[in-house]
Amino acid sequence: MVYQSRIELRTSGQRDIHDITDQVQAAVSESGVRTGTVNVFNVGSTGCIGTIEMEPGLREDLPDLLDKIAPPSRQWGHERTWHDGNAHSHLQATLMGPSLTVPVADGRLVLGTWQQVFHLECDIKPRHRTVIITVNGD
Repeated sequence: MVYQSRIELRTSGQRDIHDITDQVQAAVSESGVRTGTVNVFNVGSTGCIGTIEMEPGLREDLPDLLDKIAPPSRQWGHERTWHDGNAHSHLQATLMGPSLTVPVADGRLVLGTWQQVFHLECDIKPRHRTVIITVNGD
């Protein structure tokens, strides 16, 4: 069985992080899949999906870390070409990745106690984001 749904998000721009665990679980429940996997995919090149403990410190630490690894700079090739200020946004989202696959057992996401699924906006301006959720299994 394959089931697909979507989440629509409005972000406030870079560093805006959304806990989407409940919406992903809702899609799994709606699918009727008891055993399988769920893939969560951000449509677009400047947003990313991952897991983290959604506590205030880490909500701050993750974007800070990404800014250290791929800081805003006019020296990036994308910036020299397009002059749009978001080269680091593309690089950060690429490092984190656009998708995540989570196991499903007994109709529930298999996540650790302190593990939530998040969407992180890496772009410099507010965006409307579509996240595709695809559930596979029996």
